[in-house]
Amino acid sequence: MISVTEQASRTRLPGEGAVARLACAVVQPLLSRVVRRIAASHPSVFARLGAHQSTDFLIDPVELPFALHLRPDPRALVLRAVPRDRMPEAGAVIRGKFLLLLELIDSEEDGDAAFFSRDLEVSGDTEAVVRLRNALDDMDGSIAEETAAMFGRPGRAILARLRKSYAEART
Repeated sequence: MISVTEQASRTRLPGEGAVARLACAVVQPLLSRVVRRIAASHPSVFARLGAHQSTDFLIDPVELPFALHLRPDPRALVLRAVPRDRMPEAGAVIRGKFLLLLELIDSEEDGDAAFFSRDLEVSGDTEAVVRLRNALDDMDGSIAEETAAMFGRPGRAILARLRKSYAEART
């Protein structure tokens, strides 16, 4: 088994940058829609972040060709897909497998256990990461389910399949 760090730093394949840029272009409209809707539905998340609203977070699902840049500032909200060769400087980095990160968003997975088992890597401003985690924990409902519902039956089916895949991979 390779660690999260090893997987994230693996040698990139020729043409991978072009694939990443295309993937970013495809998912960006979805990310913009999702972040606007979640922000409108859960404005209290920003208050919980306090001074860390202006922190740039890099959320890095290691098996995807891109990372996510999040700045949870309600006045200048950013959630964008960025190719790995163009990742911005970030105050905090959260790195792990996509399905683990998805489960962490909804507090379905123990972040501490994932960190100590080295399935999750956190670097930079750990206070900002803890604040983000606490803000997400205090939310009513599920961000993943809200996001899936935005896309109707296909969105809910995809989320159910992702969760099933994660559960199968863990056993």
